[in-house]
Amino acid sequence: MLTLIVEDIQKEDTFMRDSISPRNRLEVTLRFLATGMYSTRIHESTISKFIPEVCRAIYNHLKGEYLEIPTTPEAWKTIADNYYQLWQFPNCLGALDGRHIKFCAPISSGSFYYNYKGTNSIVLLGLAGANYKFIYVNVGVNGRVSDGGVFRESKFSKVLQNNNLNFPEDEVLPGNGSEKLPYVIIADDAFPLSTRLSRARRMIESTFGILVNRFRVLRNPICLNVEKFN
Repeated sequence: MLTLIVEDIQKEDTFMRDSISPRNRLEVTLRFLATGMYSTRIHESTISKFIPEVCRAIYNHLKGEYLEIPTTPEAWKTIADNYYQLWQFPNCLGALDGRHIKFCAPISSGSFYYNYKGTNSIVLLGLAGANYKFIYVNVGVNGRVSDGGVFRESKFSKVLQNNNLNFPEDEVLPGNGSEKLPYVIIADDAFPLSTRLSRARRMIESTFGILVNRFRVLRNPICLNVEKFN
């Protein structure tokens, strides 16, 4: 990973002091994401500046390999096949839900980030496949907005409503005679029902759980300003 992002996080030394090495920047960032803490002599104000930079570099280099929306019916069909084989739910293209990530909102924001759970948050909207892997994420909407509202205003929703995702054609369900039914995205009742949505769901909650257990910084409020938090 260091080799991938080193040019993005390398800083020049000055005549006053040497810069923090890319390796140290990455180590501190990964430790912070994994535990929510850091044990280092580097001042907190410096850490708060480079952690977002390192995270952005990691995201930019890895999103194409690990976070990519399918663009062909065949790719969507692979997701549906996995979902049926593992969880016996046919014609399913993923599970959708939102997760509120708590943070220390500025006093001047008032109730803008205040959610129904009584905390300030930014919403992480995610679509996951059958193997606990995210297919699509949307992050940055203030917590006051409902999960359904976040989805409704997302780019994913717009291309979905315009039928631009190249979903497979309707197919007969196993043991359902000859009637063809559409492929669906499953979600809870926070989302508006349509031909692409169902109230059944499971995998997305488990995927969020794995995410939080892996990156324990998400367990507690993150004390960064909104720009860095996003």
